[in-house]
Amino acid sequence: MKLILGRLLIGGFFAWGTLAHADLTPEQVQQLPAPATHKIDFAKEIQPILSVSCGNCHGRGKSKGDFRIDDRATFLKGGDSGPAVVLGKSEKSLLIELVMGFDPDAIMPAKGSKLKPEQIALLRAWIDQGAPWEKEVWLGKIEPQNLHPRLPQVPQNKKFSNPVDALLDGYFKTNKVKWAAPVSDRAFARRVYLDVIGLLPPATELDQFVSDRRRDKREQLVQKLLNQNQAYADHWLSFWNDLLRNDYKGTGYIDGGRKQITKWLYSSLLTNKPYDGFVAELVNPTPESEGFTKGIVWRGVVNASQVPEMQAAQNISQVFMGINMKCASCHDSFINDLQLSDAYSLANIYSEKPLELFECDKPTGKMAVSKFLYPEFGSIDGNADRTNRMKQLADCVISEKNGRLPRTLVNRLWDRFMGQPFVEVDDMEQKAWNPDLLDWLAEDFVAHNYDVKHLIAQIVTSRAYQLPSVNVDQLEKQYVFRGPSVRRMTAEQLRDALTSVTSIGYAAPNAEVEVLDETTLKKFGLRAETKWIWNDKAAASKAPAEIVYFRKTIHLATTPTEANVVVTSDNSFILYVNGTKIGEGNDFNKPYLFDLREVLKNGANIIAVRAANHLPNNALPKPGELVPGTENPAGLLLYARVRSGKESDEKVMDFATDKTWIWSRAEVSGWEKKGFAAAEWSNAIELGAAQMAPWRLKKDHIPNKLASTQSGAIRAALVNADPLAVALGRPNREQTVTTRPSEATTLQALEMTNGETLADILRRGAEAITAEAKSERELIQQIYQNALGRKPTSAERKLAEELLGKPVNKEGVEDLLWATTMLPEFQLIY
Repeated sequence: MKLILGRLLIGGFFAWGTLAHADLTPEQVQQLPAPATHKIDFAKEIQPILSVSCGNCHGRGKSKGDFRIDDRATFLKGGDSGPAVVLGKSEKSLLIELVMGFDPDAIMPAKGSKLKPEQIALLRAWIDQGAPWEKEVWLGKIEPQNLHPRLPQVPQNKKFSNPVDALLDGYFKTNKVKWAAPVSDRAFARRVYLDVIGLLPPATELDQFVSDRRRDKREQLVQKLLNQNQAYADHWLSFWNDLLRNDYKGTGYIDGGRKQITKWLYSSLLTNKPYDGFVAELVNPTPESEGFTKGIVWRGVVNASQVPEMQAAQNISQVFMGINMKCASCHDSFINDLQLSDAYSLANIYSEKPLELFECDKPTGKMAVSKFLYPEFGSIDGNADRTNRMKQLADCVISEKNGRLPRTLVNRLWDRFMGQPFVEVDDMEQKAWNPDLLDWLAEDFVAHNYDVKHLIAQIVTSRAYQLPSVNVDQLEKQYVFRGPSVRRMTAEQLRDALTSVTSIGYAAPNAEVEVLDETTLKKFGLRAETKWIWNDKAAASKAPAEIVYFRKTIHLATTPTEANVVVTSDNSFILYVNGTKIGEGNDFNKPYLFDLREVLKNGANIIAVRAANHLPNNALPKPGELVPGTENPAGLLLYARVRSGKESDEKVMDFATDKTWIWSRAEVSGWEKKGFAAAEWSNAIELGAAQMAPWRLKKDHIPNKLASTQSGAIRAALVNADPLAVALGRPNREQTVTTRPSEATTLQALEMTNGETLADILRRGAEAITAEAKSERELIQQIYQNALGRKPTSAERKLAEELLGKPVNKEGVEDLLWATTMLPEFQLIY
């Protein structure tokens, strides 16, 4: 296999065929830089000059002026103007004449930077020394790698039942790597829990797994985890949000220049949608999935390479084909063989009108022709409308001829689980370190109907995945796979791990997702009748624009251990409990969720809502003012799930909006607090059930919201990034992110040691753990098992006892939480 060097190519060329060569004059010869005096290293000194200065016109299969620099033979042959060099006589060589630029109309390279004297000196010395050129160096056209399907033969191997290991066995022998013993059960369980569902293994489940005597218990554990559909979807949501530029807030969402695909994406993960269908719905989108190709409509004037159609081309090629098209969106790529016309041909499919090619943001007068990057996978009818062109593109991308699509996902998942990919994830044109293994996994994935969970199971049940982890500092320059690399937890994994240790999670999700698990929905079914209410029986169709004040007194027999409320109002609301503002909302299509545990008390509690029906221009009316001619639908809906005790004998104290609420138009001081005299307030009017028109909330919408609050259910992937998540590498997702940085940064160190987010989690966690009133021994064991999956050593127990104090105090518990969560054993995946 020829060595492919010189990938960094810029827009310059030697325009062979435009100049008749004549010997230099004595004066011109005097102006030449003297040849370098040392022995020239072609690969290090000459090849970069040729690649950078003439590769775009004479390399990679191009032959301007019939001159090519594929190898030494084509270089010496020259072109229409004759030989490029005279061996041993650099001063008589056309190449030197052109790079010197004696003729202003024939200076080469014509584009880009002129060669420096020291570079010309190297070229002269190289020519004078006979122009040596290593045979393996190839600067010609590079055939795409990993493009067409190929099913390698799996070697017969009695030692291994998983084809992954059989295909690795020969690789290990070639590279003199010995198979190490698999990691312990505890290490495997922690690794696979984090990798498959993103959570630490619960202590009871971990102990059960370790004590299990079945020979196939590791395979059984993998299937058990993959069957946890909600936990799986929560975890992999972050992976796909990064790739598909999907988030819950950010540039473009407010003004309509960007659209979420969260509901579609979460549902696809929850149901394990086959990957070819998943891709097809993104390339040829439904209304629910169109946010991916819609991109971001940037404000103001933008470069031609940043228009939404070009974003679609860039993202499809990068996410599904594993190639970076951003350079080729502006000019012929410097880093691969993609041309400007390739980018525009793909972008043109998404355009309502033909796109003109802009090179470096300057119009060329050339119009794009719709086609896929690899026409052999299918054609695009340029005369078809946009809808049909997108369908044709989707057919090309998921074509059975396209071996790149499955390989790209296999490569990403291997990187995710092993810490190193087969090929750089955005450079799938390169050769894999084990082509047979990559190709077999891809074809097995396709043969199993693009079942992503099958692919995951194939990898994580392999002996290779169960090898001891390898420290990345020990990896050779020429990568050799020896086992999974030590990896840092992602920001979301770490935050969820903190929840597992401290029980301090999130109050409400920002992601609008629906849980489809029927058992969960039944558990969180509504136990109190819920009605839309207002002060006017016709409010569902028309009510004056006004602010209405609602309140209700509820009596709780005990302090609740669970208290969550779902509330919405057409058009907006502010919620108070016992005089404390809880939150507000202004989108009646998306009921809001709040945690009330901190504010609800044993005895009487006041639930108060300032609800507003907005003016036709969506402005808020003045308090106490009724404006004629402003009638539009108005309503308030609230449901609170309030419980105490264990599930087996829990006390249900749920409440909801109904006719027992009271209302007033007058904003009187203290109206939202206890002790307020509301004798003159009137009873609310019930308008109808939650599903009534015009709001038509889905039957399961409120239970879905409430289900997301169960302990640890609101995962870090479902909320907006906080300072801790940002410091740990969670991106803003305005660009496609295929990998996150794995190295520790100064920002991470500062946030982990001095940041308020982590400090608050550990402080509140210490309070909760201390309140459980466990013995000192139980408390220490609980923290170690939840955080590290093991019991403390005798030395660790002694230190923990000193930290906790006698009697145990919350400051000591907080110190112990800091000590355990700062350990590499907690933060890394081994």
